[in-house]
Amino acid sequence: MTLQTGNLGCIISARSTKSRGASLLSTFRFISVLEGISYLLILSVTFGVTSRDYVYPLGMLHGLLFVLYLVFSLIVANKRQWSLLTWLPVFLASLVPLAFIPVEVFLRKEIAKSNTGG
Repeated sequence: MTLQTGNLGCIISARSTKSRGASLLSTFRFISVLEGISYLLILSVTFGVTSRDYVYPLGMLHGLLFVLYLVFSLIVANKRQWSLLTWLPVFLASLVPLAFIPVEVFLRKEIAKSNTGG
């Protein structure tokens, strides 16, 4: 939404950009949680909690979610101008079981910052 009528247009354009940023963060947050849960499901097969019949479908799902996580983390890092020191722990969290929880907390704070204009 970019209505360019004087100062009002600038305000509307800035608000729509903020909401797009928050929306992108929310999408990444959703993918992050799904990727973390899929990782735990894969590990549940390893520990014998889940049947080995589910290895292929869970593996395919987790692989897809991992790639989405990587792509979205790069997009969000670029849009939010994160340094390598901010992005790298977010990426490495995808390799560690249960590390998606601190990422979830971090992304929730980023969304709150985005909504308040910080």
